[in-house]
Amino acid sequence: MSQRETGHVKWFNEKKGFGFIINQHGDDIFVHYKDIQGVGFKTLHENDPVTFVLDKGPKGLKAQDVALVSDAGRVE
Repeated sequence: MSQRETGHVKWFNEKKGFGFIINQHGDDIFVHYKDIQGVGFKTLHENDPVTFVLDKGPKGLKAQDVALVSDAGRVE
């Protein structure tokens, strides 16, 4: 399960620090702010395109190593 996947942000609550990503298969994937790449304040916005590593946590599917994808298809 360590292969990178693509998807987009379904929703993300900045105050609570978590949300969900929808992968290319339509699955809801939990995402926590600690698993977003970058420094400083980490957040995601609805419909942001992302890549991530899919993991299976105790409560279901979880995204790790989440990276935003630019309009040109480059990982930011």
